[in-house]
Amino acid sequence: MLNFIYYPVSFILWCWHWVFGHIFGESSGFAWALSVVFLVFTLRALLFKPFVGQVRSMRKMQEFAPELQKIKKKYANDRQRQAQEMQKLQSEHGVNPLGGCLPMLVQIPVFIGLFHVLRSFKPGWGEVYFFDAQGVESFVNAKLFGANLSTFITMPANELAQFATSRNAVMLVSIPLMIIASIATHFTARHSVARQTQAAADNPQTAIMNKLTLYIFPVGVLVGGLFFPVAILLYWLSNNAWTLAQQYVVYHRIDREEAAKKAEATQQRQALAPKPGVKPKPGAKPAPGVKPPAGAKAAKPVDPKPVDPKPVDPKPAAEEKKQDTPPSDEPAANGKPSTEIPGLSPGRSAGKKQGNKRRR
Repeated sequence: MLNFIYYPVSFILWCWHWVFGHIFGESSGFAWALSVVFLVFTLRALLFKPFVGQVRSMRKMQEFAPELQKIKKKYANDRQRQAQEMQKLQSEHGVNPLGGCLPMLVQIPVFIGLFHVLRSFKPGWGEVYFFDAQGVESFVNAKLFGANLSTFITMPANELAQFATSRNAVMLVSIPLMIIASIATHFTARHSVARQTQAAADNPQTAIMNKLTLYIFPVGVLVGGLFFPVAILLYWLSNNAWTLAQQYVVYHRIDREEAAKKAEATQQRQALAPKPGVKPKPGAKPAPGVKPPAGAKAAKPVDPKPVDPKPVDPKPAAEEKKQDTPPSDEPAANGKPSTEIPGLSPGRSAGKKQGNKRRR
């Protein structure tokens, strides 16, 4: 039913056994153990790029997590609209939630396929997927410190006898692998949790998942080791070792990239910002990301259109000219001297000057 998983897994295992079999011997337990380990490394190397995308996606989701919380509160009673708005926000930021799950989704079928293939290696069996009868017999006869790779602690005594091994020998190999794999699982989860932001850690759902990965999963590996073959314990240990090393490399690489971007942005702002003591020119736009100094007023835009001069009223000029004319001693038209005072209208007394009324 799942042959599309079993055949690729067995093929990769066969290729690595062919390599290490020429070094240690076909029936060597070290050759088979290294074949399982490098099967894991091959798979994880193929998933390296998706893992980097997963880390970047998680970083971006942490950045706009507050916006997601606002959408959840705003559309708490409308699940369909809430999902639409969340998808819209994720597409705007270039985040694909399913992309972050790809490495885990791929590892699960590989784990199932390896478990099934190893359980199929039994004494007296013929071909098993890419392995012929001779390859199966080589695996059955191979021992790692006295234990066969297909045996496990809770295996019935009659089956252990078929592999010509004892339960004590299996325990001496399985228990150390169980403990180391459990500790590696805890530290791998601990390293991931340490990268979370405080807002993400305060989320109740995230807090529950953190507790599961930190404590429940390592205990599950420790308990499950009683039922897992030695080869599966090797798979689990090498998988966690690769994950821990990969996280260290990828996280430090992304940290360096972000630090370089921040330093470049800071240099650009400093280069475009006005020097201390120098006032910005009127009408000059501030540099991107640079705030104007405190108390500085924004320069008003200059109107390029010329202002039309207002027409000059000739009447005030004539009146001013009239006021500046000194009194004349020449006789008026009737022969009498003129008594008009410049600046006064005819018929008004000199005590009442025009425009000098006092306001009470």
